[in-house]
Amino acid sequence: MTFTLGFVTGATPDKWARVWRERSRERLELVPVTEHDQLDGVRDGTQSMALVRLPVDREGLHLIPLYEELPVAVMSIDNTLTLLDEVTEADLEDEHQAWGDLAMADVVATIAAGTGVVVVPMSVARLHHRKDVTYRTVTDLPPTTIGLAWRVDDEDERVQTFIGIVRGRSERSSR
Repeated sequence: MTFTLGFVTGATPDKWARVWRERSRERLELVPVTEHDQLDGVRDGTQSMALVRLPVDREGLHLIPLYEELPVAVMSIDNTLTLLDEVTEADLEDEHQAWGDLAMADVVATIAAGTGVVVVPMSVARLHHRKDVTYRTVTDLPPTTIGLAWRVDDEDERVQTFIGIVRGRSERSSR
């Protein structure tokens, strides 16, 4: 059975996946998930673990917070806010920010054309980087946290192995 890791948009499982592949003959499958359904695969058992963006409903789950991401406002390179090194929520008040269910690539394309801003974690802004958009840190919003989640009842030893990798344990160290 393949060990499967879901990862929310912007999360970067690559360094841990590389260590897994160096240490294990078992296949690791990386599965991109949206923030909306980031825990569905863990809860239904189709994914062993997931890198998720907090907050999440932790019922029935273990969760290790891993790192924080700064919130940024993505804007057209022609937006006057680019004159600032960083922005606040008050600076963004007059900018269109309601994007409904548009895909992030479509939101960024609209912003590039000069309409509005979107506030996202920095990793998402970097993922959707284009020459005609830029971003500024939003200083008065809290950071978001990426965490590693898995089911409380999952006794698979590979889960503990992956936790060890994420926590930086060497191949020979014990918990």
